[in-house]
Amino acid sequence: MAGDAPAGDTPPGPAVADRPGDHWDRKVAQGLAFLRRRLAGDYEVDEFGFDPDLTDAVVHPLVRLLYRDWFRTEVSGIEHVPAEGAGLVVGNHSGTVALDALILSTALHDRHPARRYLRLLGADLVFRMPVVSEIARKTGGTVACNPDAERLLGNGELVGVFPEGFKGVGKLYSDRYKLQRFGRGGFVSAALRTGTPIVPVAIVGGEEIYPMLADIKPLARLLKLPYFPVTPTFPWLGPLGMVPLPSKWLIEFCPPIPTAHLRDSADDPLVVFNLADQVRETIQQTLHKLLERRPDPFGP
Repeated sequence: MAGDAPAGDTPPGPAVADRPGDHWDRKVAQGLAFLRRRLAGDYEVDEFGFDPDLTDAVVHPLVRLLYRDWFRTEVSGIEHVPAEGAGLVVGNHSGTVALDALILSTALHDRHPARRYLRLLGADLVFRMPVVSEIARKTGGTVACNPDAERLLGNGELVGVFPEGFKGVGKLYSDRYKLQRFGRGGFVSAALRTGTPIVPVAIVGGEEIYPMLADIKPLARLLKLPYFPVTPTFPWLGPLGMVPLPSKWLIEFCPPIPTAHLRDSADDPLVVFNLADQVRETIQQTLHKLLERRPDPFGP
Protein backbone atom coordinates (compact mmCIF):
# COMPACT_ATOMS: atom_id res chain seq x y z
CA MET A 1 0.00 0.00 0.00
CA ALA A 2 1.28 3.47 -0.84
CA GLY A 3 2.72 5.20 2.20
CA ASP A 4 3.59 1.99 4.03
CA ALA A 5 7.12 1.74 5.38
CA PRO A 6 9.46 -0.42 3.26
CA ALA A 7 9.93 -3.96 4.52
CA GLY A 8 12.49 -4.13 7.27
CA ASP A 9 12.38 -0.37 8.06
CA THR A 10 11.03 1.03 11.33
CA PRO A 11 7.96 3.20 10.64
CA PRO A 12 7.97 6.79 11.92
CA GLY A 13 6.93 7.12 15.51
CA PRO A 14 8.36 7.38 19.03
CA ALA A 15 11.90 6.01 19.01
CA VAL A 16 12.86 3.34 21.50
CA ALA A 17 15.62 5.68 22.73
CA ASP A 18 12.96 8.18 23.81
CA ARG A 19 11.82 6.02 26.71
CA PRO A 20 12.37 7.88 30.01
CA GLY A 21 14.71 5.27 31.49
CA ASP A 22 17.05 5.09 28.48
CA HIS A 23 18.89 8.30 29.31
CA TRP A 24 19.83 7.05 32.75
CA ASP A 25 20.63 3.59 31.41
CA ARG A 26 23.17 5.18 29.07
CA LYS A 27 24.60 7.28 31.89
CA VAL A 28 25.06 4.23 34.11
CA ALA A 29 26.65 2.28 31.25
CA GLN A 30 29.03 5.14 30.50
CA GLY A 31 29.94 5.42 34.18
CA LEU A 32 30.68 1.71 34.48
CA ALA A 33 32.77 1.81 31.29
CA PHE A 34 34.75 4.74 32.73
CA LEU A 35 35.41 2.87 35.98
CA ARG A 36 36.57 -0.22 34.06
CA ARG A 37 39.03 1.89 32.05
CA ARG A 38 40.39 3.54 35.20
CA LEU A 39 40.79 0.26 37.06
CA ALA A 40 42.45 -1.40 34.07
CA GLY A 41 44.72 1.59 33.42
CA ASP A 42 43.29 1.80 29.90
CA TYR A 43 43.79 5.56 29.45
CA GLU A 44 46.61 7.89 28.45
CA VAL A 45 48.21 10.88 30.15
CA ASP A 46 50.62 13.13 28.27
CA GLU A 47 53.90 14.68 29.45
CA PHE A 48 52.05 17.59 31.09
CA GLY A 49 49.65 15.33 33.00
CA PHE A 50 46.66 15.90 30.69
CA ASP A 51 44.07 13.12 31.04
CA PRO A 52 41.49 13.40 28.19
CA ASP A 53 39.49 10.43 29.48
CA LEU A 54 38.93 12.00 32.92
CA THR A 55 38.26 15.40 31.34
CA ASP A 56 35.59 14.05 28.98
CA ALA A 57 33.92 11.73 31.50
CA VAL A 58 33.93 13.87 34.65
CA VAL A 59 35.07 17.49 34.32
CA HIS A 60 33.36 18.58 31.10
CA PRO A 61 29.93 17.15 32.07
CA LEU A 62 30.04 19.08 35.37
CA VAL A 63 31.15 22.35 33.75
CA ARG A 64 28.59 21.80 30.97
CA LEU A 65 25.79 22.09 33.53
CA LEU A 66 27.11 25.52 34.46
CA TYR A 67 27.83 26.99 31.05
CA ARG A 68 24.75 25.59 29.31
CA ASP A 69 22.01 25.50 31.95
CA TRP A 70 23.03 27.95 34.70
CA PHE A 71 24.77 30.67 32.66
CA ARG A 72 22.85 30.04 29.38
CA THR A 73 26.05 30.72 27.46
CA GLU A 74 25.95 31.84 23.84
CA VAL A 75 29.09 31.21 21.76
CA SER A 76 29.88 32.97 18.47
CA GLY A 77 32.86 33.14 16.13
CA ILE A 78 33.92 29.54 16.74
CA GLU A 79 34.94 29.37 13.07
CA HIS A 80 37.88 31.64 13.93
CA VAL A 81 39.46 28.91 16.08
CA PRO A 82 41.84 26.78 13.95
CA ALA A 83 40.45 23.40 12.95
CA GLU A 84 43.89 21.87 13.36
CA GLY A 85 47.40 22.91 14.35
CA ALA A 86 48.52 25.43 16.92
CA GLY A 87 46.52 28.42 18.04
CA LEU A 88 46.84 30.82 20.99
CA VAL A 89 43.47 31.85 22.45
CA VAL A 90 43.78 35.04 24.52
CA GLY A 91 40.88 36.15 26.73
CA ASN A 92 39.82 38.63 29.39
CA HIS A 93 39.81 37.36 32.98
CA SER A 94 37.20 38.09 35.64
CA GLY A 95 34.85 36.70 38.22
CA THR A 96 36.64 36.64 41.63
CA VAL A 97 36.80 32.84 41.16
CA ALA A 98 38.22 32.05 37.72
CA LEU A 99 35.35 29.98 36.37
CA ASP A 100 35.76 31.71 33.02
CA ALA A 101 38.76 29.52 32.17
CA LEU A 102 36.78 26.28 32.69
CA ILE A 103 33.70 27.64 30.94
CA LEU A 104 35.76 28.77 27.93
CA SER A 105 37.58 25.44 27.71
CA THR A 106 34.42 23.32 27.86
CA ALA A 107 32.33 25.54 25.58
CA LEU A 108 35.09 25.59 22.95
CA HIS A 109 35.43 21.80 23.06
CA ASP A 110 31.66 21.29 22.78
CA ARG A 111 31.04 23.82 19.99
CA HIS A 112 34.15 23.31 17.85
CA PRO A 113 33.59 20.90 14.93
CA ALA A 114 36.94 19.22 15.69
CA ARG A 115 36.13 18.99 19.45
CA ARG A 116 39.45 20.60 20.28
CA TYR A 117 40.88 20.76 23.78
CA LEU A 118 42.10 24.09 25.14
CA ARG A 119 45.37 23.73 27.06
CA LEU A 120 45.12 26.46 29.70
CA LEU A 121 48.10 28.32 31.15
CA GLY A 122 47.67 29.12 34.85
CA ALA A 123 49.41 31.13 37.55
CA ASP A 124 51.96 29.51 39.89
CA LEU A 125 49.48 29.73 42.78
CA VAL A 126 47.08 27.37 40.99
CA PHE A 127 49.75 24.66 40.87
CA ARG A 128 50.70 25.10 44.53
CA MET A 129 47.17 24.37 45.77
CA PRO A 130 46.32 20.77 46.74
CA VAL A 131 43.50 19.21 44.69
CA VAL A 132 43.21 22.32 42.47
CA SER A 133 46.68 21.61 41.09
CA GLU A 134 45.76 18.01 40.29
CA ILE A 135 42.53 19.02 38.57
CA ALA A 136 44.35 21.70 36.55
CA ARG A 137 46.96 19.21 35.35
CA LYS A 138 44.43 16.48 34.57
CA THR A 139 42.33 18.87 32.48
CA GLY A 140 45.30 20.00 30.38
CA GLY A 141 46.60 23.01 32.29
CA THR A 142 50.20 23.92 32.94
CA VAL A 143 52.18 26.81 34.44
CA ALA A 144 52.04 30.05 32.47
CA CYS A 145 55.66 30.18 31.35
CA ASN A 146 57.07 30.57 27.86
CA PRO A 147 58.91 27.22 27.68
CA ASP A 148 55.73 25.24 28.39
CA ALA A 149 53.64 27.46 26.13
CA GLU A 150 56.11 27.07 23.27
CA ARG A 151 56.27 23.28 23.72
CA LEU A 152 52.50 23.00 23.54
CA LEU A 153 52.27 25.29 20.54
CA GLY A 154 55.13 23.44 18.88
CA ASN A 155 53.11 20.25 19.31
CA GLY A 156 50.19 21.82 17.45
CA GLU A 157 48.02 22.32 20.53
CA LEU A 158 45.39 24.97 21.15
CA VAL A 159 46.63 27.02 24.12
CA GLY A 160 44.56 29.39 26.27
CA VAL A 161 45.96 32.31 28.23
CA PHE A 162 44.54 35.16 30.32
CA PRO A 163 47.25 37.86 30.39
CA GLU A 164 45.50 39.96 33.08
CA GLY A 165 46.11 37.17 35.62
CA PHE A 166 44.93 37.88 39.15
CA LYS A 167 44.61 41.59 38.33
CA GLY A 168 41.65 40.68 36.15
CA VAL A 169 40.05 38.06 38.37
CA GLY A 170 40.44 40.13 41.54
CA LYS A 171 39.27 43.54 40.35
CA LEU A 172 36.34 45.31 41.99
CA TYR A 173 32.88 45.20 40.46
CA SER A 174 33.11 48.93 39.81
CA ASP A 175 35.93 48.14 37.33
CA ARG A 176 34.01 45.38 35.53
CA TYR A 177 34.85 44.81 31.88
CA LYS A 178 37.77 47.23 32.00
CA LEU A 179 40.80 45.25 30.87
CA GLN A 180 43.78 45.39 33.19
CA ARG A 181 47.41 45.58 32.08
CA PHE A 182 48.64 42.64 30.01
CA GLY A 183 52.01 42.33 31.73
CA ARG A 184 55.14 42.02 29.60
CA GLY A 185 53.53 40.27 26.65
CA GLY A 186 55.09 36.86 27.21
CA PHE A 187 52.19 35.22 25.39
CA VAL A 188 53.01 37.28 22.30
CA SER A 189 56.64 36.14 22.35
CA ALA A 190 55.53 32.50 22.53
CA ALA A 191 53.21 33.00 19.56
CA LEU A 192 55.91 34.80 17.55
CA ARG A 193 58.58 32.16 18.18
CA THR A 194 56.26 29.41 16.96
CA GLY A 195 54.51 31.41 14.23
CA THR A 196 51.15 30.72 15.89
CA PRO A 197 48.01 32.76 15.11
CA ILE A 198 46.52 34.62 18.08
CA VAL A 199 42.74 34.33 18.53
CA PRO A 200 41.36 37.05 20.87
CA VAL A 201 38.22 36.04 22.76
CA ALA A 202 35.85 38.28 24.73
CA ILE A 203 33.85 36.83 27.63
CA VAL A 204 30.86 38.67 29.09
CA GLY A 205 29.10 37.28 32.15
CA GLY A 206 31.94 36.38 34.48
CA GLU A 207 31.98 39.76 36.22
CA GLU A 208 28.51 39.20 37.70
CA ILE A 209 28.85 35.71 39.18
CA TYR A 210 30.60 36.93 42.35
CA PRO A 211 30.46 40.76 42.27
CA MET A 212 33.51 41.84 44.28
CA LEU A 213 32.56 44.84 46.40
CA ALA A 214 35.72 45.02 48.51
CA ASP A 215 39.09 43.38 49.03
CA ILE A 216 40.26 42.77 52.63
CA LYS A 217 43.99 43.11 51.95
CA PRO A 218 45.29 42.37 55.49
CA LEU A 219 43.37 39.08 55.53
CA ALA A 220 44.61 38.27 52.03
CA ARG A 221 48.23 38.80 53.15
CA LEU A 222 47.65 36.64 56.22
CA LEU A 223 46.28 33.80 54.08
CA LYS A 224 48.90 34.38 51.36
CA LEU A 225 46.24 35.03 48.75
CA PRO A 226 46.26 37.66 46.00
CA TYR A 227 43.02 39.10 47.41
CA PHE A 228 40.22 38.29 49.88
CA PRO A 229 36.86 39.14 48.31
CA VAL A 230 33.72 40.53 49.84
CA THR A 231 30.67 39.93 47.65
CA PRO A 232 26.91 40.34 48.25
CA THR A 233 26.82 36.70 49.44
CA PHE A 234 30.36 35.95 50.70
CA PRO A 235 31.41 35.60 53.49
CA TRP A 236 27.97 36.44 54.89
CA LEU A 237 26.27 33.23 53.73
CA GLY A 238 29.21 30.91 54.39
CA PRO A 239 29.45 28.03 51.89
CA LEU A 240 26.25 29.22 50.17
CA GLY A 241 28.18 32.33 49.22
CA MET A 242 30.17 30.19 46.79
CA VAL A 243 27.10 29.56 44.60
CA PRO A 244 27.62 31.76 41.51
CA LEU A 245 24.86 34.15 40.50
CA PRO A 246 23.11 33.05 37.25
CA SER A 247 24.37 35.78 34.94
CA LYS A 248 23.88 35.55 31.17
CA TRP A 249 27.16 34.74 29.38
CA LEU A 250 28.27 35.69 25.87
CA ILE A 251 31.55 34.39 24.41
CA GLU A 252 32.86 35.68 21.07
CA PHE A 253 36.00 34.46 19.30
CA CYS A 254 37.53 37.19 17.13
CA PRO A 255 39.32 36.75 13.78
CA PRO A 256 42.85 35.36 14.25
CA ILE A 257 45.87 37.66 14.14
CA PRO A 258 48.68 36.03 12.11
CA THR A 259 52.23 36.05 13.49
CA ALA A 260 54.20 33.82 11.09
CA HIS A 261 55.54 36.84 9.21
CA LEU A 262 56.98 38.26 12.46
CA ARG A 263 58.87 35.20 13.74
CA ASP A 264 62.21 37.02 13.58
CA SER A 265 60.85 39.78 15.86
CA ALA A 266 60.08 37.66 18.93
CA ASP A 267 62.75 39.50 20.95
CA ASP A 268 61.84 42.98 19.70
CA PRO A 269 60.07 44.75 22.63
CA LEU A 270 58.34 47.21 20.31
CA VAL A 271 56.83 44.49 18.13
CA VAL A 272 55.76 42.48 21.19
CA PHE A 273 54.18 45.52 22.84
CA ASN A 274 52.32 46.61 19.70
CA LEU A 275 50.93 43.14 19.09
CA ALA A 276 49.88 42.73 22.74
CA ASP A 277 48.18 46.13 22.55
CA GLN A 278 46.36 45.09 19.37
CA VAL A 279 45.06 41.94 21.06
CA ARG A 280 44.01 43.91 24.16
CA GLU A 281 42.19 46.55 22.12
CA THR A 282 40.39 43.89 20.07
CA ILE A 283 39.10 42.20 23.22
CA GLN A 284 38.07 45.51 24.82
CA GLN A 285 36.11 46.66 21.76
CA THR A 286 34.42 43.27 21.49
CA LEU A 287 33.43 43.43 25.16
CA HIS A 288 31.72 46.79 24.53
CA LYS A 289 29.82 45.28 21.60
CA LEU A 290 28.71 42.24 23.62
CA LEU A 291 27.57 44.40 26.53
CA GLU A 292 25.32 46.33 24.16
CA ARG A 293 23.78 43.01 23.11
CA ARG A 294 23.24 42.06 26.75
CA PRO A 295 21.87 45.11 28.59
CA ASP A 296 20.48 42.98 31.45
CA PRO A 297 23.14 40.80 33.15
CA PHE A 298 20.48 38.39 34.41
CA GLY A 299 18.08 38.54 31.49
CA PRO A 300 17.12 35.66 29.18
